[in-house]
Amino acid sequence: MNKRDQLTTARILTVNHAGEAGAIKIYEAQIVVCRILHRDLLPFLEETLAHEIEHKQLFRDAMPARGARPCYTLWIWGLGGWLLGLTTALLGKNMVWICTEAVEETVHQHLNEQLHFLDGKDDALAGMIRSIQDEELSHLQHAQQEIVQRNPLTKLVGNIIAMSTNLVIWLSTQGDSAKMARAIRQQV
Repeated sequence: MNKRDQLTTARILTVNHAGEAGAIKIYEAQIVVCRILHRDLLPFLEETLAHEIEHKQLFRDAMPARGARPCYTLWIWGLGGWLLGLTTALLGKNMVWICTEAVEETVHQHLNEQLHFLDGKDDALAGMIRSIQDEELSHLQHAQQEIVQRNPLTKLVGNIIAMSTNLVIWLSTQGDSAKMARAIRQQV
């Protein structure tokens, strides 16, 4: 792998690790609220939190061998995740599902781009990302099944969450996420 590809691979690990940290904070905040307001959501939220904790550790464990390090903006992911989780849970069950859908759809798109980039470059990392993506897709599908209402507010909230997620991904990869997406579009 050339130096540019090594740097992009390190950034993939950095942003994925940070994204999992943000997801952990989303689910932790939602669990705090749902313990009081929406107890029926707790089994899904607790199981999903456990997945995100495991994913974060997998990405962290893969960092040293690839010259990656945790993101300098990890605190932004944590703070943003906590505020997002708290706000959506306070807005009701449907917003919890809208949040999960928006985040997971955005993450799925980025994981696809990463897998395309890693193809033939780092098969071990690609395999790990595929297994994580399977769990993330199950979160997405579950949320989509649970959404009971779509209206202009849910569409607006979902779009804001997706745009915010894309922004922190772009910042954390120093633009590599946009470059990978462009390269994939050019190949199609």
